[in-house]
Amino acid sequence: MNAEQFHSARQFTQTPFGRLAHIERGTGPAVLFMHGFPLNSFQWRDVIEDLAPTRRCIAPDLMGLGYSEIPAEQDISFESQAKMLAAFLDAKGVREVDVVANDSGGGMSQVFAVAYPNRVRSLTLTNCEVADLWMTPMLEPFFSALASGAAIQGLKMMVASPEVAHAQLGSTYENAAAILTPDVIKLYLAPLVESDQRCAQLQKFADTKRTMASLVAAGPKLRESKFPVQVIWGGADTAFDQEKSLEWLRKNIGGMRKVTIVPRAKLFWPEEHPRLLTVLLREFWGE
Repeated sequence: MNAEQFHSARQFTQTPFGRLAHIERGTGPAVLFMHGFPLNSFQWRDVIEDLAPTRRCIAPDLMGLGYSEIPAEQDISFESQAKMLAAFLDAKGVREVDVVANDSGGGMSQVFAVAYPNRVRSLTLTNCEVADLWMTPMLEPFFSALASGAAIQGLKMMVASPEVAHAQLGSTYENAAAILTPDVIKLYLAPLVESDQRCAQLQKFADTKRTMASLVAAGPKLRESKFPVQVIWGGADTAFDQEKSLEWLRKNIGGMRKVTIVPRAKLFWPEEHPRLLTVLLREFWGE
């Protein structure tokens, strides 16, 4: 799926939280894909293509990101994102899902899973926020810049210049230039800064204290969880602390089944290695 096909395939579902943009393909047991920040559902295009013959693949654009249309005053905290996902699945007529998540989508998926455990058939986490461990030296300057508004100007510069985008996002990919073509940069970043309202919504992601509190609060329920969980971690990621994050996940997820480290892979590795992810998913699901 290229950028043009993605735009053509986009659907919208009305929820109490706004019109949720999403892509959907395939039939079978439903899989819910949750993308990273500042990406959108396009991140999962190749994974969906692989799985669609046997799975109903649903990838929404999370609130404040991508092409979802939400009210200016809408709360986009992790708790609200979880409630939105439940309402979205209700509107789609989906009761139970296998959740696959990356980056901020991974943090949100933890909050969703403990709020709606009966809707989670399994959970696959890739590199993501973990409890109060995730504000690393790489992330702190970005969130500070987001809070001040400086990051908004940076995103606009990235939309205008692929070279700037590659320089700024290079540490999140093994080969940023290969993935982030001009069309893909525009697809990911342009909607985030297209209006003052969207810029203001984006800045809500700078409320890291609230995000951290949400993740910490989810911890005790994760320890009690029964649904099967696997973690697949890019071993060269510099955004999150691998050693501390994996230690916490192993100790605090009741349904933990498997931890896999992918050497040399970085934060957004599911976009660069979709075939590897689908093989590991099918193995985990017992297909």
